[in-house]
Amino acid sequence: MNNQLDRRSFIKSAGSAAGIAALSPYLAFAGEPVKVQNAKYPAWKEGEMEIHHVNTGKGNSIFFIFPDGTTMLIDAGHRLNPSDPSLTPPLPDDSRHPGEWLARYILRNLPHPEKKELDYFLLTHFHSDHMGTIAEGLPRTKKGGNYILSGLTEVAEYVPFRKLVDRGWPDYDYPRPLGGGLFSNYKSFLDWNTQNTNMKVEKFVSGTNEQFVLLNNPNKYARQFEVRNIVANLEVWTGVGNETIKHFPESFPAEQPINENTLSAGIRISYGLFDYFVGGDLSGKIPAGDVLLDAEHLVAEVIGQVEVCDANHHAWVDAMTEQFVRCVRPQVFIIQVSHAPHLNDLTLRTMDSKLIYPDDRDIFATNTHEIARLYLGASTMRRVKDSDGHIVVKVKPGGDSYHVYILDATNEESFVKAVYGPYFSR
Repeated sequence: MNNQLDRRSFIKSAGSAAGIAALSPYLAFAGEPVKVQNAKYPAWKEGEMEIHHVNTGKGNSIFFIFPDGTTMLIDAGHRLNPSDPSLTPPLPDDSRHPGEWLARYILRNLPHPEKKELDYFLLTHFHSDHMGTIAEGLPRTKKGGNYILSGLTEVAEYVPFRKLVDRGWPDYDYPRPLGGGLFSNYKSFLDWNTQNTNMKVEKFVSGTNEQFVLLNNPNKYARQFEVRNIVANLEVWTGVGNETIKHFPESFPAEQPINENTLSAGIRISYGLFDYFVGGDLSGKIPAGDVLLDAEHLVAEVIGQVEVCDANHHAWVDAMTEQFVRCVRPQVFIIQVSHAPHLNDLTLRTMDSKLIYPDDRDIFATNTHEIARLYLGASTMRRVKDSDGHIVVKVKPGGDSYHVYILDATNEESFVKAVYGPYFSR
């Protein structure tokens, strides 16, 4: 695909010269970003789909508004280690914890402000940069339960979840029983909310397209929209009906190490010709001693070509392999960064290589730690189109095209810093 020719076609069909001039500040036709000063992000409209990669500096979180206004949040991290200088700083600042900043962002962008709740929450796996942490000094819930607020539990304090889905409910014993303070706090949150609020909890069902559905106007978009559950616990959709293949055995020897990342849940969201994949911390390279860590090759072909891909495991050294990149062939990669090593030379070269697939593509990152910037150097960092802000994919009604907005993450004004696009779905 020649994006430059497609963009010229878009301009030609846009209408009058005055109309093009009015639109042009929001389009990046060349490789460099179009800077936009003090422009407010345009609010969601019926028929659009929005994917907000919210940058708190402390972990992964993706907020979705589906075409009919159904909402979803995937992950809500709170990575905490004050003594580690390689972690990115909190954003907008450290006056609030990441979960509260994230909740405030969601409340500002809800499609129906009077409905102060999220329809769905998906937890990809049980790591702190995706679910929250535990530490002295964190607040406790004021709702009546016995759990601290961090990550997803803090988001739910302000924006309740109607349905929460994870890979382990209700027994949390596969492939081994989960334990420890972080999980115990999460379980206390689940127990209290399922007993005292309207929140429902379900186990992620690989292969189905019926666990996350449109709730407000499903019939209008029935032929265009789908959320397909691809993988969790390395049970992978085959691409046929709802059939799956389980790639993990029922049990493991006690001495066998198991990497939580490889158990991550992943979904593909489709809207017309537009496809998006997110797979938590799925990985594709096998360190010595780990069991069946090469999860990426098991899901790559069944995912197929997508327009936008949230980089697996923050594009760390063990993820985004050549095989995976060759299969999904995105126009846009998005890396959620909370640690300096999340940007590394080899993975960026793999994602950017036209020897792997020839199509144009852009790489975006929510953060660039100064350590990474100095280590990688200007030549490698040029592979990243933008690396500082909330990254929002705004899909046009019907899914034929979309833009990427970069929003200022240093305050709550949601000012647009740059816009890329239009990209045309294939």
